[in-house]
Amino acid sequence: MFHQLNVRFIIKFLGTMHMLESLFMLSAVAVSFWYHDSDLIPLAISCAIMFSAGLAMYITGRHANDYRSGRREGMISVTLTWIFLSFFGMLPYLISGYIPNVTDAFFETISGFTTTGATILDDIERLPHGLLFWRSLTQWQGGIGMIVFTVALLPMFGGAASQLFDAETPGITHDRFRPRITQVAKRIFGLYVLITLAFLLLLWIGPMNLFDALNHAMTTVATGGYSTKNNGLAYWHSAYTEYIVILGMFIGATNFTLLYFALRGHSQKLFHDHEFRWFCIVIATTTIVTTAWILLRHNETNPELAFRHALFHITALVSNTGLLTVNYSSWGSFFAVIALFVIIVAGCAGSTSGGLKMGRFMILVKDLLNEFKRQTHPRAVLPLRAGGQVIPEHVVQRVYTFAIIYVGLILFGCTVLTFEGIDLGDALGLAATSVSNAGPGIGHFADGNFSTISSFNKWILSFLMIVGRLEIFTVLTPLLPGFWRR
Repeated sequence: MFHQLNVRFIIKFLGTMHMLESLFMLSAVAVSFWYHDSDLIPLAISCAIMFSAGLAMYITGRHANDYRSGRREGMISVTLTWIFLSFFGMLPYLISGYIPNVTDAFFETISGFTTTGATILDDIERLPHGLLFWRSLTQWQGGIGMIVFTVALLPMFGGAASQLFDAETPGITHDRFRPRITQVAKRIFGLYVLITLAFLLLLWIGPMNLFDALNHAMTTVATGGYSTKNNGLAYWHSAYTEYIVILGMFIGATNFTLLYFALRGHSQKLFHDHEFRWFCIVIATTTIVTTAWILLRHNETNPELAFRHALFHITALVSNTGLLTVNYSSWGSFFAVIALFVIIVAGCAGSTSGGLKMGRFMILVKDLLNEFKRQTHPRAVLPLRAGGQVIPEHVVQRVYTFAIIYVGLILFGCTVLTFEGIDLGDALGLAATSVSNAGPGIGHFADGNFSTISSFNKWILSFLMIVGRLEIFTVLTPLLPGFWRR
């Protein structure tokens, strides 16, 4: 079956990705050198191994014909990139001895690259600066997409660039504001860097030092949630910092194409977008309900604190960011239901958040309401509309297919987890947070620490993270026999 594929292109692309990634890891080497930390040699060795492997793959595939590459090569290249880079990306943890177990090291790395934010570390502050920076950097890269970095920085794949971009960033629609996909990637990348720098400065103005501000700016905009402190943002006890991070998570979960237009003076594109409106309404509604719940049922006497806690955790969950300021499991089962809902629905298409996406949720709700109308008026023609435009039937069908598989993956993960004795509620939260790349679960895993889970279940959850990050079809389609037929 492999003779039907441009295998050399796939190998060449993997080599390019590994060499580029080694440059990012080199920045972690520089951080370790600056702080004179013990992780300098392990990071340098890992960087050399990754670059050497990438160079070998690139040389092997150097004669690839880019223009014979299509959707199949794109899907396989993207899926293998995320898997291979996670295996090479775990080397600093293994070689340094801070995470000596392969399963745990891979889990921590794939959780970073997929911006899930779940961790197996009980003492994060034990890590030296270089590893902390590398950990945050994996999330920053994964937020915008490692393939987007490559297409933006190394536009060398010709006609295959669009296939690679689409395989990593699938969605309901793609609003391309430039005719060439490389131009799209460059502008998204530029906007991503600009927003990150802005939040670096805003966080640095507060109680954080430069290193902590940089790490939190990267993981906030990426809606990843890794922190440099065991207690997360609660370490600083700063309302200013929490509100800045709320804004960062909100922006990270907003469609970057619309943000680009807004910065170019076309803010009406953002505020007239129906998905963005639904996103704001969901956040506002669930925040008001949660604030009332905390004030009325949990003896909180400070309305501002109740509102801030509610807004922070609703925004963190709906954006699929793993940051926490309190352990919200103490808020009871009622909030657990709200948390599960916003984790699954999540942010906007074209953002760094995972989940079902607000646009798909909007289409499902609108079509459900139309179905009720059809029961009363069976002959009525009721096109599905959003923003004054009719949504094509094939888009609606694709949304339903995605939603069915999405729920199926959660049920699959839940079933496997309960087989090993995990409580049903905990298993449901673990599966949902992994597929949605959200980080914190519900129940006993609301803090996002999955260290007590068995090795087998960590591999299952790692698989769910990759499938969820690449929005299902890119990873699962190659597993079907029809994918390999001519």
